[in-house]
Amino acid sequence: MKSFNDTILRAYQGEKTSYTPLWFMRQAGRSQPEYRKLKEKYSLFEITHQPELCAYVTELPVQNYQTDAAILYKDIMSPLPPIGVDVEIKSGIGPVIHNPIRSMEDIERLGELDPKNDVPYVLQTIELLTKEKLNVPLIGFSGAPFTLASYMIEGGPSKQYNKTKAMMYGRPDLWFALMDKLGDLVITYTKAQIKSGAKAIQIFDSWVGAVNAPDYRMFIKPVMDRIFTELQKENVPTILFGIGANHLLLEFNDLPVTTVGLDWRTSVNEARAMGIQKSVQGNLDPAILLADWDVIEKRTKEILDQASDQPGYVFNLGHGVFPDIQPDTLKRLAAFVHEYTAK
Repeated sequence: MKSFNDTILRAYQGEKTSYTPLWFMRQAGRSQPEYRKLKEKYSLFEITHQPELCAYVTELPVQNYQTDAAILYKDIMSPLPPIGVDVEIKSGIGPVIHNPIRSMEDIERLGELDPKNDVPYVLQTIELLTKEKLNVPLIGFSGAPFTLASYMIEGGPSKQYNKTKAMMYGRPDLWFALMDKLGDLVITYTKAQIKSGAKAIQIFDSWVGAVNAPDYRMFIKPVMDRIFTELQKENVPTILFGIGANHLLLEFNDLPVTTVGLDWRTSVNEARAMGIQKSVQGNLDPAILLADWDVIEKRTKEILDQASDQPGYVFNLGHGVFPDIQPDTLKRLAAFVHEYTAK
């Protein structure tokens, strides 16, 4: 194996690095022809339950694009079935929950995650990658309690989160019981990933932008503080990322998290101007990768130039790679970021 490249870990910790490291959210999967060929034979469930196959999919973008990290190929729903959530990933829809949360009895019926027995294939995939395959860090991840709860309460994807907010506002007893249950789940799940070899953890709070800042502080921040306080003890970088959450970035910054993830709506300069002093990650709009290269290069330079004023920066997209983005574009973008920022 090649010497281990820890550049991205040092960037997360706010250190100066010899170039800007990068990875792409959703870099493994739908945009890769090798993956699409696999999907002709295997479902997502089947891929994630076979460590050799899952490790192959996870490692592929590192080989193809020369990214500075791999992110575990999994779905945020992975730890939910073992605790009693009847979830189905429906094509074109996303996660559908067949037993949505409606009462305290529903919450009390949820079990506790035992990673070694419930998701051994996740831990085996991590061990295989970190011990035998990767020469860059593996990023583990979990969905955040609010985002997981939104699926569990709504019964699937939502645009308005009416049922979720109705419980939050109208039945705070149920809400906080569910947050406690999911907080325990996230802590247990991510600590098991770290123990198996993950070198950083990203918490995806994809849909938390639907909540205003005062409600975030009251209903969500306490469990997030507990999660990141526990993960601090593991001495690995932690990243928090949400979509449309620019109004919550100062709340993110206030948590014991290492890195604040930015979507494409908030520039690095804007984040710094509002008081974000932690390391940041982001945030090219993935739609730009469907444009001509001169547009991609111009927009990427703008982000890199803003980020160059302060150490502690990791380049990424402002959300996940679209299925119709060309792999050659990602490869060219990774090479450009590395070359443009090389000291």
